[in-house]
Amino acid sequence: MKKFFKTAGVIFLLVLVSLSVWCFANMKDRHPDYHVDMKIRNQSSSELKAGFAAVPVTPEVPDRWEDKNGDFKYNPKDGDTFTDGNGNGKFDPVWIAGFSNNKPATGVHDDTWARTMVIDDGKTRLAIVILDVIGFMHDDVVDVRKMLPENLGLTYTIIASTHTHEGPDLMGLWGKHPLKSGVDKTYMQFVKEQTVKSVETAVKNLCPARLEISQDLSGAVPQVKDTRQPEVFDSGLRFIRAVDKITGETLGSLLSWGNHPETLWSGNLLVSSDFPHFFREGVEKGVLNKDSLVQPGIGGVAVFMNGAIGGLMCTHRTHPITDPFSGDVLVEPSFEKAEAQGNILSMLALDAMQRPSEVIETAGISLVVRTLKLPIKNTLFKLATALGVLDRGTAGWMKMKTELAVFSIGPVSFVTIPGEIYPEIINGGVEAPQGRDFEIGLTEVPPVRELMPGKYKFVIGLANDEIGYIIPKSQWDVKAPFTYERDDSPYGEENSLGPETAPVLHRNLKEMLQELGE
Repeated sequence: MKKFFKTAGVIFLLVLVSLSVWCFANMKDRHPDYHVDMKIRNQSSSELKAGFAAVPVTPEVPDRWEDKNGDFKYNPKDGDTFTDGNGNGKFDPVWIAGFSNNKPATGVHDDTWARTMVIDDGKTRLAIVILDVIGFMHDDVVDVRKMLPENLGLTYTIIASTHTHEGPDLMGLWGKHPLKSGVDKTYMQFVKEQTVKSVETAVKNLCPARLEISQDLSGAVPQVKDTRQPEVFDSGLRFIRAVDKITGETLGSLLSWGNHPETLWSGNLLVSSDFPHFFREGVEKGVLNKDSLVQPGIGGVAVFMNGAIGGLMCTHRTHPITDPFSGDVLVEPSFEKAEAQGNILSMLALDAMQRPSEVIETAGISLVVRTLKLPIKNTLFKLATALGVLDRGTAGWMKMKTELAVFSIGPVSFVTIPGEIYPEIINGGVEAPQGRDFEIGLTEVPPVRELMPGKYKFVIGLANDEIGYIIPKSQWDVKAPFTYERDDSPYGEENSLGPETAPVLHRNLKEMLQELGE
């Protein structure tokens, strides 16, 4: 009997040691020697070059399936069946990310993309890549940067996500079940290769350009809902149109707005970039009412980038969108609703771009980049990282490496945010309500846009990472009594690294913006 217990004890210890080694391997820093700290100050003014590209990252969906009980989850015990499209004898799911686990796609509605704008002032060459994905983590960003050929002459590359909730899982959190990653490694590699191709093509397309800056800071307000108090939005539309100096043709456009691409909501089973698809199509090709052209497009490649979408900025399934042509009020999630929203945004953009606020013929690019380590306080994030569900390394004990960048092009300034930041941190309106977990005053003040130089201020959300929600510390609320007389804790904290994330990011952005303006 003693021998049995001794043997069992040895086996248990071996299993425990093996599990510990496996967990530590999952948490190993993927790029221990990679660290970016950069400062470029260019006060001179020179001719600008711009180049654009759009390369598809649409996944193959070989197998279709039938959802017998309409729960949007694949479960053969419920009678769900699949069609073996590639004939390999098994179900090959493409897990849709954003709402729930075990939600495979049944097909593709529209292409998803790696869209790139490259801007060059003769000294600095900057690439801005926007992917139609839920999120692209910092380790993966670094992978792509290391794949980019040196002869492209890039000074710095930003890779951000639109945060579509209708595309494949690239983070690991939406697989078959919570303990199973939903990332297909072959597809991930395809996305990285296509991203490189997009940047290469945009560099190849560089030519002398002028930048036309325009904005509409109020027209899109009815298109978005804030689902958590205090109600603060990032609903301003901001645009940069790059025009070929020789031909006068549009090279491309940068479209900025803050809203979750989840208008299609949780019942959609088709891969889609959601409303950004219709937004970009309208700007490029024109807005159609059925088969009639209502407003011509400007051509070129439209690049949509998201803004401050935490808190939670979304077109909720209960939020109405009025079709601009029929006048129908669309409440239930559908492609018709997403198209109506995209058409509205396109027309607002095209109207604004017809009367630019400023035209930039020459300018210099200034840039400040900083690598940070953020503490991981979220127990679920710790477990997901240790178990390899969240496929990213740590930098030190339970710290996550991420990155911030601020840059300017003449009177236009940008900040990159590595996640979903609450708009009150960007635009003002941070509160310290009764019931908050920390008895402190306002920490993330003044608002970031107030600190940014120039007349036109762009925020690139989910840039170079996706660390989750970035919540003002004075609004952190997981313990009773709850803020704003709620009965339960609000949504957000469970998908955040922790309460120190926002103060650390705000403090660093403040310092970096001061450096940018020196």
